[in-house]
Amino acid sequence: MNTYDFELTDEVLGKINSFTRKPLTKERVYAFPIVLCDNETDRDGERFSESALEKLATLFVGKTGIFDHDPKGRNQTARIFDAFTDRPEGRLTSDGRQYVCLVARAYMVTTQANASLIAEIDAGIKKEVSISCSVGKKICSICGRDIYKDPCSHIKGREYGGKSCYITLEDPRDAYEWSFVAVPAQVSAGVTKTFGKAAPAQPELPQTAQLKDEHYDMLTLLKARIKALYEYAGDKAPCCKALIDTLPVAELIRLEKTLSAALTSPVKPQLEKAAADNNKYKTNKLN
Repeated sequence: MNTYDFELTDEVLGKINSFTRKPLTKERVYAFPIVLCDNETDRDGERFSESALEKLATLFVGKTGIFDHDPKGRNQTARIFDAFTDRPEGRLTSDGRQYVCLVARAYMVTTQANASLIAEIDAGIKKEVSISCSVGKKICSICGRDIYKDPCSHIKGREYGGKSCYITLEDPRDAYEWSFVAVPAQVSAGVTKTFGKAAPAQPELPQTAQLKDEHYDMLTLLKARIKALYEYAGDKAPCCKALIDTLPVAELIRLEKTLSAALTSPVKPQLEKAAADNNKYKTNKLN
């Protein structure tokens, strides 16, 4: 079991005071460790890569802590002064990877106004946190596409050929803030003294599950219609059907419209040439 506790040494105070206008003494500082995020797949079906966590460790230094991602000045509670990644020995993610987490150290000034907040942090009441950041890439685990540039039709949380679909977050561009929240997207994120077993994932809301099911059903019907249109047109090549299953939703919709228009538009009459020849004969006869 890994502990992230630390002492307010001169070195630690030096890091804290790099963010203050006037140096703070040990008596005026309250500091605590936080697990901001990790490489486990979260409740949103997304995970950070190890390289993304390494980059976030540099981006989050100096970032402020607020409540519920509400960016009002009065919600500022603490500031991160140090961050690093940790790989607890023997711990693996749910899909067998080496578990990696982003650990931060935050501080606040001890005042009468925040005494209750400090008490709640120490008591484990204010514990769960969530981060706000931007990334340059979102990679689908099924097809490997960057869905920012090339969206695909795979749905997070579903299985394809026995493989679970999730999105890997890569190339962090900026870190905005971290917040105390009631239910974080990442199960293990929060203020911590020791790092133990992760809490069980929260069940998906019925409405969210229903929307995913409806989306999946509509996508299945769209693919089936396109395959039927190909067969109706006389093209039963298996390569066409395999291609359909790899296309993103926008391209599937375009393909369905194109096929439908081609099959329902008027065709030239089969006797058009004969009719033209007959009219030509009549004209020559009159002359």
